[in-house]
Amino acid sequence: MSQKKHYSTLREKEDTSMNFLPQLISWNMTFRCNLRCPHCYIDASEREGKGELSTDEGRMLIDQIAETSEASKLILILSGGEPLLRKDVFELARYATEKGLIVAMGTNGTLITDSVANELKSCGVKAVAISLDSSVPERHDVFRGVKGSWKRALEGIDACIKKDISVQVNTTVTQQNYDEIDDIMALAEKHGASAFHLFFLVPTGRGKAIEDISPDMYEQMIEGVLEKVASARYNLAVRPVCAPQFMRIASQKGLDLKRWTRGCIAGLTYCRIYPTGEVTPCPYLPIKLGNVRETHFKEIWFESPILKALRDFDNLKGKCGVCEYRAICGGCRARAYGLTSFVDVCGGLQEPGDLKGDYLAEEPWCPYIPGGEYAQ
Repeated sequence: MSQKKHYSTLREKEDTSMNFLPQLISWNMTFRCNLRCPHCYIDASEREGKGELSTDEGRMLIDQIAETSEASKLILILSGGEPLLRKDVFELARYATEKGLIVAMGTNGTLITDSVANELKSCGVKAVAISLDSSVPERHDVFRGVKGSWKRALEGIDACIKKDISVQVNTTVTQQNYDEIDDIMALAEKHGASAFHLFFLVPTGRGKAIEDISPDMYEQMIEGVLEKVASARYNLAVRPVCAPQFMRIASQKGLDLKRWTRGCIAGLTYCRIYPTGEVTPCPYLPIKLGNVRETHFKEIWFESPILKALRDFDNLKGKCGVCEYRAICGGCRARAYGLTSFVDVCGGLQEPGDLKGDYLAEEPWCPYIPGGEYAQ
């Protein structure tokens, strides 16, 4: 591809990115969880969370989302903590389905039995994302903090597949599993998963206490995963998460970018609802935009000054602001914020709050030096 045509393609991608209707919303339904993962961004535990949206308030939230999404096919991800610990999870999933939303679930998978999978299917859940952080049972169990969690997660995957529920496997890259991502992908495909999302650590919540891999290791990992995509080695829909520079690398490799959306979609087509109703641009960017108990979701989505700033790519700073790939990448806004924030949340709950860092700063973990027309 010629340089001129290449930049034309990037500009076209930027232009089409300006349609900022919500397409994907992650709702942390509860603080409760039956595992104790060291990277948890909301510090979930077995405790009952205070102030979680009630069943009626959950219905209200779903109503607000349905009104905001208009005719678009919006995906609502029921997440946690562990969403299956909420007694009303099936009721709310069914209600969202009846409202025309596409319902998915993010879970550790350990509570999914055949009967639970049957209930998920009956209330309209289309897809389930289950976390696997090692191909070795003992390593996964240590990371997740509960013995037997690996075996139960795989049983959960199998139960969903039997009920024809699409399964996505999520893996968080760490120093401990960096060399076994290929084995995890093979394991996911063996058990019938159709998608694989590779999460890169963001320093928020308990994740601030984990030693991250280096920027060069990030780059090498992304390149390795995209090479597998290019070679069609696995029949998995693969996407790196919280590593938006994968779009720049995919472009450099000449891959078809249409199979993915923009690298960082926080506040553009995606946001998170906290258990107590606060809206944030993404789960790892704990900036409070408003609370659905006080303000309609539609008003928050369209009127938030922070979201408006995120949607104008000219606001990006440092090398992200002059990068020729900013339209398809954008840099991780959560990582920029986390590494410019002076709030000490190491090892604890990262509640949504007022602005404390710079969410428009350059991506600190991207080694690429811009050299295209935006830099001139």
